[in-house]
Amino acid sequence: MWSTILLISVFGLVQGQFRVDPLVSTKGGLIRGLRSDQGYSKFLGVPYAVVDKNNPFETAVPHSGFDSIFEAYESNACLQVDNDAVVGTIDCLTLDIYVPSIANSHNRLPVMVWIHGGAFAIGSASAFGTPDALLRNDVIVVAINYRLGIYGFMCLDIPEVPGNQGLKDQVLALRWINENIEAFGGNAKQITVFGESAGGTSVNLHLLSSYESLFQKAIIQSGPAVSPWALVESNNTVPLALAAALDFNTDDIHEALNYLASIDPHTLTQLAFDLQISSVVGIRGTSNYPLIYPCIEKDIEGVEHFFTEDPVNLVSTKVRDTPIIIGNNDNEMAFMYGTADADFFSKYNFDLVSLAFDFGDKLEDALSTVRHFYIGDENASENLKDDITDFATDFIYNHPTQRMAERFLDIGAKTVYRYIFSYSGGRNYFKVIRNLNSTGAVHADELGYLFENDMFSGDTTTPKDQLMIDRITTLWTNFAKYGDPTPGTSELLPVKWKPITKTSQPYLSLDSDLTLEGRPFQHRMSFWDVFYRLYRDQQKCLQGSSK
Repeated sequence: MWSTILLISVFGLVQGQFRVDPLVSTKGGLIRGLRSDQGYSKFLGVPYAVVDKNNPFETAVPHSGFDSIFEAYESNACLQVDNDAVVGTIDCLTLDIYVPSIANSHNRLPVMVWIHGGAFAIGSASAFGTPDALLRNDVIVVAINYRLGIYGFMCLDIPEVPGNQGLKDQVLALRWINENIEAFGGNAKQITVFGESAGGTSVNLHLLSSYESLFQKAIIQSGPAVSPWALVESNNTVPLALAAALDFNTDDIHEALNYLASIDPHTLTQLAFDLQISSVVGIRGTSNYPLIYPCIEKDIEGVEHFFTEDPVNLVSTKVRDTPIIIGNNDNEMAFMYGTADADFFSKYNFDLVSLAFDFGDKLEDALSTVRHFYIGDENASENLKDDITDFATDFIYNHPTQRMAERFLDIGAKTVYRYIFSYSGGRNYFKVIRNLNSTGAVHADELGYLFENDMFSGDTTTPKDQLMIDRITTLWTNFAKYGDPTPGTSELLPVKWKPITKTSQPYLSLDSDLTLEGRPFQHRMSFWDVFYRLYRDQQKCLQGSSK
């Protein structure tokens, strides 16, 4: 099977039979994986880069390889707070690699690289489960662990910590995949990067970054880089605040960083969470946004940067040669607002808008325009929670996704597909976790149909849910193989998915039925089109720019 795999070893006795586990020869040395019960091979926790313990906040370096066989038996996670406890390790820059049995040097398979979400503060390569259904469509899947929170996204405008270290981790991971995936039976010239939420934003930013092209196709799920939540400004006070909370008071950033490097990473991760410097806030308003996200870097001589302008202004030649799928779910913000109480809605003032605009003393006038559009002259209340949730979904996801898709076309993209996922079934990820009765699909709900998670027993998957699993995984893997999610129609995929153009915006509606519709949420999006044109000069991303 594996002509690129030099050795296979008898690892153990399972149910009276020997299990044969694969041993792969990569450029960095030998890696032994596991044979799964489903018949595919998996290589878990494969290191691709190393963090400097003397400065764990700076850019990592490529892993040097293995002197002996590396046993890739266990996935891991980067440091984060999960259920009020710190989990993970600073030595987390690893990959989980899943390989169908048919992959070999004579049958190199397309590669799909998954970048997980989690607000750049939580999550891991294995957090959403295993890609069993994707693998059944004959692709290799690689999932990346990258640094989160203060270790991945402190942005200090200094050479030692310029910003976006977590995104640069992903670059090192993609380089490793390009150099080594053929040893696993993968095609290094057929790599698709896909991600959701923060992972989708990461994919979007990779398309626009200053780094070399490391993939051929891209899927952006609920993560448009022009969303007002996606970026923050550099903040030199973060290390000072962390040090001060540990009774080390200094005004010198370098002194603070040196001190913080000596603190146990678990302790520091917990502190950053407690101070809400690096955390996922349950109900976000303007003042509650975490300080640690991707940032627009200062252009520092001799320092490799990820990007130095707002994504709305970036032009990348990579986009011209990369087919793109971009979309989101129809009721995204219900994953937060669906559990909010009456007091939250009665006090709602629509000030999320100030994330993207600087209105000064005209803020109330602008907010009044938005308020009247969504709730008329009524006072905000729980009775209007659906309208308020529509506003937040439009502002954070729907309209930024439209703007990003249009921007791709403006800078030369030849093929951009749009979708809206609105299916509501028994595997909708966040609706199940949070016991939400919201309509449609909330944030991350599609992940229950892309990945196999322990909380979704196969015995309870309904025929309709299985149909959605089969449809979305076939669409995604068709795209990875052909650059076209529907190279032909069939009973499973009865609709031809057409890309958008500068004059038309068809989108695939992923619901109980697949349908091709025109211009999602047209009435509401037209409002935001006018709003952004009307207040062009107040947009933070354009201030100080001639574009």
